Amino acid sequence: MAGYRIGPFEVEAALITNPAVNECAVIAVPDNVRGEVIEAFVVLKPNYVASEELTKSLQEWVKAKFAAHAYPRAIHYVNNLPKNPSGKIQRYILRDGRKGND
Repeated sequence: MAGYRIGPFEVEAALITNPAVNECAVIAVPDNVRGEVIEAFVVLKPNYVASEELTKSLQEWVKAKFAAHAYPRAIHYVNNLPKNPSGKIQRYILRDGRKGND
């Protein structure tokens, strides 16, 4: 992203430490200015509600816990993440589901 190499696992590791986050997955999506940007898919813990304030809070959390340039530009709140039978998150399904939403 804009010349930085950012691994999804580092961003996910920062997000998962937030008290509101139950599970998360991060993908890169095309961006005209930066080449690619980070987007996150987040499953919230019970008693947390998706909101613009929570999105901003999670973005600031990643900036503080990992790196200011590596925060997710968009956060999508989902009920669950697609997984294969062994439990590994299938990020390609998240990427494919985004196509047409650019």
